[in-house]
Amino acid sequence: MSLTLKVLIGMALGIIVGLGLNLSGLNSAGSFSQLYLVDGLFHTIGKLFINALKMLVVPLVFFSLISGVCGIGDIKALGRVGSKSFALYMLTTAIAIGVAIMVAVTVGIGEGMTLPAAADFSGTTAPPLSSVLINIIPSNPIQAMAEGNMLSIIFFSILTGISILMVGKQAGKLIEGIEIANAVMMKMVTIVMAAAPYAVFALIAKAMADLGIALLDQLLGYVLVLVGVLLLHLFVTLMLVLKVFSGLSPALFLKKIRSAQLFAFSTASSNATIPVTLRTVTERMGVNNSIASFTVPFGATINMDGTAIMQGVATVFIANIYGIDLGLTGYLTVIFMSVLASIGTAGVPGVGLIMLSMVFAQVGLPIEGIGLILGVDRLMDMVRTAVNVSGDAVVSTIVAKSEGKLDLAVYQDPLAGIVHGAEDLQINTPSYHS
Repeated sequence: MSLTLKVLIGMALGIIVGLGLNLSGLNSAGSFSQLYLVDGLFHTIGKLFINALKMLVVPLVFFSLISGVCGIGDIKALGRVGSKSFALYMLTTAIAIGVAIMVAVTVGIGEGMTLPAAADFSGTTAPPLSSVLINIIPSNPIQAMAEGNMLSIIFFSILTGISILMVGKQAGKLIEGIEIANAVMMKMVTIVMAAAPYAVFALIAKAMADLGIALLDQLLGYVLVLVGVLLLHLFVTLMLVLKVFSGLSPALFLKKIRSAQLFAFSTASSNATIPVTLRTVTERMGVNNSIASFTVPFGATINMDGTAIMQGVATVFIANIYGIDLGLTGYLTVIFMSVLASIGTAGVPGVGLIMLSMVFAQVGLPIEGIGLILGVDRLMDMVRTAVNVSGDAVVSTIVAKSEGKLDLAVYQDPLAGIVHGAEDLQINTPSYHS
């Protein structure tokens, strides 16, 4: 049984059990169920999982970022290709999170939900944007890691990666060690996510027992808004970017990218989809391998448009539930954080939740709020990974076209690169993916 199916079963059982406790009155204040089951067992299991997610944030971002920067290779190789790729990835991510917040605020998802008195939360004031910018550069990186100041950690990690590249061959063993450490952290993510079905059951059951049917209605609104923004970004934003910067046909692109999208959807992992994405952009799109071999892995590391959209929608959703007004400064901080955090988001299932906890902490939202959306996150992860992979292919195609490294005859041939037979699906994926 796949992890996705397990999580969906856990979510369904959590809804049934939680609603049963709520509607039957068994969860009344002071009852056995309320004291020992909902606020006891369910709360403990959910809290353990949330703490496990928070535990992974700092080391995961640190090693993932350095590994990503070192993976670029020679600093000179960044050149035009690196600059164009980075700028396009950051541009699409900024647009994605901006549109997500704008749509979520306009729709007002989460408004009107009430929390039980025991679950009330008083949010801290979001720091001014000037302080956020100043604190990007840490006076003490070790202290920044201990305090979980993620903007400082991201800056220090990128600077460390660049410095390692400048040292050259002498740093070869260090790079190898960092890559191993990064693989270890990804394995830890897999281990933690193995407990997700049980945590989903506990968190959803507790939430439903406390909030009742209203939560189901609001989660439906959250899912509809999130999927709507993801599809808007895929079919409108990315296709406009492709057309404006390359002049190529978006219709042909959408037809050729389907296999990579389906594989991304089924695996919910950008890293696991790299082999399929590479084959798609080189054989189906006509992108020269010298460009694709850089832009695709680079995109799998820093291009997380779908995750950024989730962070924007989830931030508005949780802020409205807890009655916290983030204001313009708070939302600008979320946009800025999401763009930078996308660089440190490893392309494996479930890491978006870890990055979301970082964004929540930065703007003063309760980390526990993640539990309200955790039940549907696995399914949403599949959708947003398909969007991420599509963005990788868009940028790879644009950069190749601008560098004269795109075979237009291949791109314009609808049948180019199609492999017939089951061998097309025989792709080795990283062992750390579920």
